[in-house]
Amino acid sequence: MFGTISGEVEVNAPASVVWEVYSSLQLAAIVEKGLTDVVEKIEVVEGDGSVGTVLKLLFRPGVAAFPYYKEKFMMIDHEKRVKDVMVVEGGYLDVGFERYLIRLEIIDKDEKSCITKSTIEYDIKEDYAANASLVSIDPLMVVMNLAAIHILAKTN
Repeated sequence: MFGTISGEVEVNAPASVVWEVYSSLQLAAIVEKGLTDVVEKIEVVEGDGSVGTVLKLLFRPGVAAFPYYKEKFMMIDHEKRVKDVMVVEGGYLDVGFERYLIRLEIIDKDEKSCITKSTIEYDIKEDYAANASLVSIDPLMVVMNLAAIHILAKTN
């Protein structure tokens, strides 16, 4: 079973400034620092923030549906400002998902603002279809809003 869900946040900062955060390890640092009630730690397993980088996200006990997952930066397109991140171990893969991809896009609105868009694409085995309810855009909306606050604080 295939599914997709997305959400958007407008940011009053230039797309190039926002992309600088989203295209690097800065976003992980913002999440680790800003979501301490959910995220215990984010470790860089390998890489420097470029394609091929693997992060391990460890969640606080009892907060998430699983204790951790690893994600890999599959594609970073600086021209189109799109980044694809795939869960490659643990988490969703342990509860019946065959594929769980997060696409982050920065869309120009005008010179001083842009839209951050997050899309989740997933495939789940039919036997585990009930676990599709674990997919929610809400955590990514929190991340996008947290990033926007961080970016605005640095640019103003």
